[in-house]
Amino acid sequence: MSTNRDPLNDNLHDIRAFVAIAESGSFSKAADKLGASRAHMSRQLSQLESRLGVQLIIRTTRSQRLTTAGEAFFTRCQAALMQIDDAIAHASDDADQMKGAIAVNCVGGIIGESLIGDAIHQFCAAHRDIHVELDFSSERVDLIQSRFDLVLRMGTLPDSLLIGREMGNIRIGTYASPRYLALSGKPTHPRDLQQHDCLTGSVTKWKYVSTNSPVQHVEVDVTGNLQCKNGHVLLNAALQGNGICRLPDLYCNEAVAEGKLETVFTDWQVDKVPLYLLYHKDRHQPARLKALISHLMVTVPPQLRAST
Repeated sequence: MSTNRDPLNDNLHDIRAFVAIAESGSFSKAADKLGASRAHMSRQLSQLESRLGVQLIIRTTRSQRLTTAGEAFFTRCQAALMQIDDAIAHASDDADQMKGAIAVNCVGGIIGESLIGDAIHQFCAAHRDIHVELDFSSERVDLIQSRFDLVLRMGTLPDSLLIGREMGNIRIGTYASPRYLALSGKPTHPRDLQQHDCLTGSVTKWKYVSTNSPVQHVEVDVTGNLQCKNGHVLLNAALQGNGICRLPDLYCNEAVAEGKLETVFTDWQVDKVPLYLLYHKDRHQPARLKALISHLMVTVPPQLRAST
């Protein structure tokens, strides 16, 4: 017949019963200490002795005493249980107290360096005993296998083993400098981009949707004389008149306000990209991690809404 009992867990319970009996010198006192019956304590001791193949306690109707093997086993088990209890207490304290380390992996560029970075600066200033490691490596992170506690990513991630909280949408636009548009002409349709120098990152197929008819979608393969995965580099290239860039508005709002960049299209736009905060499905999150998640969800979404 199958059983769901865990042998390791049974061993630990039986050992705790043995140590309690040895410490108190009485089955009854040990039973009161552990909240069990005397008969149950006796049964646990018998199970342990049977499993070990040695008698640990000699008991009579009036007294009990440890055998030589029992004394040696008691000394080692008592020390081991003290270490286990200390480890449990330490783990509980670590979970409850606002101190310790948090590792965060985040999309880079202006979103990570400014938007998320500023929010974490505020958090660190308010919680001096919490150490935050902020990592901007761009490779996809397996949050289940990695050392990171939180991951912030643009775009939907379908991993069902994670909690994904949408922080807001990143609005993306197409921009060029007035000088470039004066020399090369201003595109009126996304397909016109094939005749222009486009400053690209990792994506060279640019997708657009009509602002007048959202069912109309266009995909265009673009090329240019510069490809770089860094948004700041692409922004500076556009400011220098080297081509047309497609970047989050957060990069370009200031330059547009100063007249250094212009929006290329009015009838076509890029779909907004959601920014997600991802973390493990874990009911026992440390207090420090819960606090950072709450701080980011309160601080970042209003800034995203203000930028659109």
